[in-house]
Amino acid sequence: MLSVTSVNVNGLRAAAKKGFVEWLAQTAADVVCLQEVRAEPEQLPAAVRAPEGWHVVHAPAAAKGRAGVSLLTRREPDAVRIGFGTAEFEDSGRYAEVDLPGVTVASLYLPSGEVGTERQAEKDRFTAAFLPYLVDLRARAAADGREVLVCGDWNIAHRAADLKNWRSNAKNSGFLPEERAWLDRVLDPADGGYVDVVRALHPDVAGPYSWWSYRGRAFDNDSGWRIDYQMATAGLAGRALKATVERAASHELRWSDHAPVTVVYGS
Repeated sequence: MLSVTSVNVNGLRAAAKKGFVEWLAQTAADVVCLQEVRAEPEQLPAAVRAPEGWHVVHAPAAAKGRAGVSLLTRREPDAVRIGFGTAEFEDSGRYAEVDLPGVTVASLYLPSGEVGTERQAEKDRFTAAFLPYLVDLRARAAADGREVLVCGDWNIAHRAADLKNWRSNAKNSGFLPEERAWLDRVLDPADGGYVDVVRALHPDVAGPYSWWSYRGRAFDNDSGWRIDYQMATAGLAGRALKATVERAASHELRWSDHAPVTVVYGS
């Protein structure tokens, strides 16, 4: 059995003060992938930087206070890699991966965008470079008899079922036709070759959403987006037993604007 959780913490120092530490202490996950850490390791309290019982990989961004991904594993990784070989994004704090027995697990924070701005151009450059890497990673893993699991905040809702107000967001970053077509390619068996594990387990439901704006009453109304994915190679996806979005019981109990997405995989 392998239990993996992915969550955008929206600033790990802030999340640690609002309940992340308590959540980590009780989770049964074997691997926890964090995104938008927004801190250098030395800025984190010791209990967060190196929590007892975990091996931790931090990949902060060169731009202070931005991005940042981390991986926490119960077992010491056999190998650690930061970035995916594209110079522009090597120190951007957006990708890190570890090798565990039989599987490579990655934490991804894909850039968010804004139509007509450099932020969207950056997102487009990232996705253009990242898909070939995903294909190569899958091929290399298969040659070694390994599976791949890429967890994180992909900042794209794939289908209308993945966001509450899809009609009003059809021209907004995160639900643009070209972004959704890119995810089509990631999930095409003849192209990227990955499987959206949560959607495979919950094929006919709205959501389950994993992000809700802090503005208005989005959380209370469940007016959310499903942008946090676990994308797995087919062999691992076929072993997925259960997927859960760990939605807080109430707005005031949230320690991030995202909720942890947890999947249990059988052996």
